[in-house]
Amino acid sequence: MKEYEVKKIEVKTGETLAYRESKTEGQTILLLHGNMSSSVHFQPLMEQLEKDFNVYALDLVGFGDSTYNRQLESLEDFSRDVQAFIKQLDLKEIHILGWSTGGGVALEVAAALPDRIKQVFLLNSVGLQGYKMYKKGPDYKPVLTERIYTREEIEKDPVQVLPVLQAYSSGNKDMLKQTWEAAIYNLKKPDQEDYEMFIDAVLKQRNLVDVDVALTQFNMTHENNGVVEGSGRMDDVKAPVVIIHGEKDLVVPVQEAHETKRFFKDQAELVIIEGAGHSIVTDDLHRLTEIIATHITE
Repeated sequence: MKEYEVKKIEVKTGETLAYRESKTEGQTILLLHGNMSSSVHFQPLMEQLEKDFNVYALDLVGFGDSTYNRQLESLEDFSRDVQAFIKQLDLKEIHILGWSTGGGVALEVAAALPDRIKQVFLLNSVGLQGYKMYKKGPDYKPVLTERIYTREEIEKDPVQVLPVLQAYSSGNKDMLKQTWEAAIYNLKKPDQEDYEMFIDAVLKQRNLVDVDVALTQFNMTHENNGVVEGSGRMDDVKAPVVIIHGEKDLVVPVQEAHETKRFFKDQAELVIIEGAGHSIVTDDLHRLTEIIATHITE
């Protein structure tokens, strides 16, 4: 895996954003990672895309080597730093790709900066009505009739939150690998050297509760998602949307991709990759690169 220099830039939100850049010719692609990850996880994709495009990959606030100077309440909050980054570098005609949580952030950016975003790629993205978290019973199984979405509820979650926070504080790489291999690298694992680099990057996250709160309360539609009313900001997304989703995704079920397509109608195209899970970069990098390149050049 090719490694890219980490650059940093201070933006008007008061944060310093770390990013990687291919510094190559072609149209601009901006990559936004998901939860429990960073721009490091995009390096294999950057290496493929840089042959034809100029590629940026950001560390969102509270991840990787970016700062974390304020508590974030929503994916719209996360998007404000990305917007500031885009304006400060004066990036235009951008193809923005968001993976998982990053997909929601990408949509918020596209809604806020329609004159700068040319196309949106949603890679195994959170759905337009957010991510469901549930109260856990005495057996630690989810109680499907009781949603949780407040900070107080989420920070006490004994299954999805507390064990990860404990792993972060203790530097427990084995526990994090078990988590990734159960849900993300369940089909294919990276090379060992790359894997270690990815897990080291995961350990840099400082905002896990912020992200979970933001995901559960994310809703860009005009409908109530069961916990909050929709913002309707999906209407402000003017760029065409390409939904790329792994058929075997265990983190964001493929049904969410179909729902996103339903909401966006003809504005979106849905591409399902058979035999791929939540990390298509790992499971089928060639096919992913092909899809992106085809939709940018067609």
